[in-house]
Amino acid sequence: MTAPARTYPVKSDLAYTVVRNRVLTGEYAPGSSFNQATLAVELGISTTPLREALRKLESEGLVQLGAHRDAIVTDLSVEEARDLLEMRLALDPMAAGLAAQRRTRDDIAAIRAASDIHALPGHPTIDQLVRHRRFHQTVYRASHNDVLVTTLDTLWDKNDRYRLAGLRRDRDTDELARKDAEHHELMMRVIAGDSAGASAVMRRHIQSSLGAVATELLREDDADGLRPRAPDAPEPYDSPDQEKRPV
Repeated sequence: MTAPARTYPVKSDLAYTVVRNRVLTGEYAPGSSFNQATLAVELGISTTPLREALRKLESEGLVQLGAHRDAIVTDLSVEEARDLLEMRLALDPMAAGLAAQRRTRDDIAAIRAASDIHALPGHPTIDQLVRHRRFHQTVYRASHNDVLVTTLDTLWDKNDRYRLAGLRRDRDTDELARKDAEHHELMMRVIAGDSAGASAVMRRHIQSSLGAVATELLREDDADGLRPRAPDAPEPYDSPDQEKRPV
């Protein structure tokens, strides 16, 4: 259920959060459109703050706006999937290595507390999505590099749609067990202060990640002339650092 507008100090913030979450989780599928006037009524706001929110989302590459009353969700693209994968392959291992060097007692406690997770199945629940992201956030935030953390937060936001697209391919028991083992090894390497080891685990983790799978699937779609199709989407959810926002 959508949060009432009065719980947000600025109405455009409500619209931004709702639309962004629906796009990132696939509730608004790539290439689909939604009517601005209808959404404004649903959210209990006027179209002015909604348009403000949509312009911000357009600047982030998530929607396209025209002169008409509908907004269009941007398609998934193999180029963006590749770009995101390349950025994560460069930055996530760096963050893990720095985390092993700079982690504090509080960081270690946060990582341990967030480590009770399992690899995402074909149709993840909201709780599974939130827990998965929270674990990775506790690792890269332990790098104590604010620019790096902000960049990775943005990459994770953009990659959410591709992560769900990667779930079009079933993950077998062996793959799920391997990803779980990587999560555990990453935690132990960071806690032990093994910078090189943490970086290596993280790089291996991303090379076989859902983002990597999505890149491969989108290449296949392009080769076959098929339009990317998102899997059944879960309810919208806020990222762990936005838990103060109603879901």
